[in-house]
Amino acid sequence: MEDNKFNMESQSAYTPQKPKKKKEKRFSLSTVIVSVALAVVIGALSGGIVAATIGTLGYFKLSNSNSQAAEGTNNGTVNINVENVDENLAVAVAQKVTPSVVGIRTTTKIANFFGGVEESSGEGSGVIYKSDGYIITNYHVISDAIDYGTNAKILVYIGNDTENGYNASVVGYNISCDLAVIKISGKNLPAIDWGDSSELKVGQTVVAIGNPGGLEFMGSVTMGIVSGLNRVVSDAYDSSAVQLIQTDAAINPGNSGGALVNEEGALVGINSSKIVSEGFEGMGFAIPSNTVKDICDKIISKEFNPSPYIGVTVSERYTPEVLSSLGLPSGAVVYSVVSGGPANNAGIKQGDIITEFNGEKITDYSKLYDAITKCKPGEKVNFTIYRSRRYHSGTVTIGSNNSQ
Repeated sequence: MEDNKFNMESQSAYTPQKPKKKKEKRFSLSTVIVSVALAVVIGALSGGIVAATIGTLGYFKLSNSNSQAAEGTNNGTVNINVENVDENLAVAVAQKVTPSVVGIRTTTKIANFFGGVEESSGEGSGVIYKSDGYIITNYHVISDAIDYGTNAKILVYIGNDTENGYNASVVGYNISCDLAVIKISGKNLPAIDWGDSSELKVGQTVVAIGNPGGLEFMGSVTMGIVSGLNRVVSDAYDSSAVQLIQTDAAINPGNSGGALVNEEGALVGINSSKIVSEGFEGMGFAIPSNTVKDICDKIISKEFNPSPYIGVTVSERYTPEVLSSLGLPSGAVVYSVVSGGPANNAGIKQGDIITEFNGEKITDYSKLYDAITKCKPGEKVNFTIYRSRRYHSGTVTIGSNNSQ
């Protein structure tokens, strides 16, 4: 922001876009900030870089597009026992895990100014959590369907059938963790094996399975290693700094919500984001399976209490010392604002410096997060921002981070 004498080095990883008439919306994936440009690995972007595709091995075949999923045939647990050869390992893992990874398409319809109907859609991935139809994905994959309610629908595609999808309902979601649970009607679905992400080691082999480029490339498999653990990155939905798994297994648009598995084909993470800045290659991130299980079990059992949320990401690099050296006041520098979120509705913009929030002086990003956690959803609080060499005041209505 020129007026504030500094420029952001990264851009919003994920900004929901307005639907365009008769044109599929393709999501761009992050939504993660590490002082470089990050993007949410969300719905399919046509023409995106596509990983080597492995044929899907469906446990069952879809035969219609209504909400009643046909009973599947589970061939039992697949044990992986191969020589330590990458090619053999990748084949074995793909055969075991691919049936448990699904394609997700969201479609929204809204009336336009001229009385017509505008339709948009996005595609991503998901993982079958329970054999009776519970499916885990990223919140950002289905966020449009949540926003548009009855004017939207979610379809789940399983196996090799990309034509006939099953209607899915939203069980619940957690915005900060970028996780959601949806459900289809079904029995004996091929639920994924669960791994312990706390046992991961840097350098360990992992395999990513999902739909880069959308349903056209459903069941794509890439292989790599764990590049790092406990990575703290900022997400367009995040105010809790979830620690992530870093991997060099190729993750591309459409992989969002897909599986990151270990050598035994057990889930160790849900793929969520990647760095897309020039000069960076092979830096993808996944939510650890232990975090996923804890959050999603609470969603399913309705254990969550509403938590405060305003829909901003703040930059961690602009410390009070850095801001002072630029001749700017201390505060939390807004890196991105979620479209349609509480902060966006209150007029807060990227590049603003939040100096006060709910009566508390904000000296850095951590102080803002602390102040937000003291608020309650639905509460109206005052804030002060510094923009264009002037202070501005306003009021924001605190939103809810999770919903059932």
